[in-house]
Amino acid sequence: MFPRILIMILLAMPLVAGPIMAHKKYAPVPAGANGPPIPKKGYLVEEIRGGVYWVTEGVYQALFVPTGEGVIVVDAPPTIGKNLLKAVKETTSEPIKYFVYTHQHKDHVGMAAIMPEGTIFVGHEKVAARLKAANDPNRPVPSITFSDQYTLTLGNQRMELANKGRSHEDGSTYVYFPKQKVLMLVDVIFPGWVPFQNMALVKSVTGFIKAHDDVLAYDFDTFVGGHLTRLGNRKDVEMAKEYILDVMANAQKALQSVNFMEIGKKTGFQNRWALFKTYLDAVAENCAQATLAKWIDVLGGADVFTFDHCWLAQEEIRIDF
Repeated sequence: MFPRILIMILLAMPLVAGPIMAHKKYAPVPAGANGPPIPKKGYLVEEIRGGVYWVTEGVYQALFVPTGEGVIVVDAPPTIGKNLLKAVKETTSEPIKYFVYTHQHKDHVGMAAIMPEGTIFVGHEKVAARLKAANDPNRPVPSITFSDQYTLTLGNQRMELANKGRSHEDGSTYVYFPKQKVLMLVDVIFPGWVPFQNMALVKSVTGFIKAHDDVLAYDFDTFVGGHLTRLGNRKDVEMAKEYILDVMANAQKALQSVNFMEIGKKTGFQNRWALFKTYLDAVAENCAQATLAKWIDVLGGADVFTFDHCWLAQEEIRIDF
């Protein structure tokens, strides 16, 4: 059955003759991007190591860890919804005691309010400020906040939280389990895939690139990126870093090789925005083609979003670098 909101949207759409748009044919997804199949119940719950569990419906990811004195949950994506609580209950009889925000975005924490009464919410101080301003009942404001680092110890488990500056968001939080060597950072690295559009809607390109080095500075075996089909490892992070550095290098080369005046001869100089868009698109396309030659058969979605990454990269280089 369609959700009510989807039915309302469909009913509000005008009737048109023929297809709304033609579907573009994309490159096959490399085998290395694929993750485990999702059971018919709609979600997968698996132990990563040492009592740390991940939950996914195939697009978003959350974590939880029973401690012997209660459960700590990290993130609550609406797409997983109440299945997150089911996953916890089928794994342990312990009550949920803490909920940790990786950041404030609704698509990752928009179901935080389903945590049972008495749950203590933890988040970076900037996440808390954003949530207080949003006044969203589905995302309770954390009562425990931190600036740079915070260690949450409960029962037999230890979780280290850290913020290392602006990357995806000002309050983006590294969630690290030192005993299990499991590290979570959301919306920066997508194991087996290129990032979402425009480097995952990043707030700082330099911070986004730096985050890869910050991740690699941890002693981890398993990486959780919060999205898509599988968990990652150190090699995945190194590959993600190599890809984004290639994008930046190819954008630099494209800026040097694409001639603005030659573009102007084709578009004319009267409509300045048309000229600039044509020029910048040409730079991004040059960068994308150079990048795809290496990555299209390696990372999932390279042909979908590399142009967008290149567009953002050339703007960063042209204006800030």
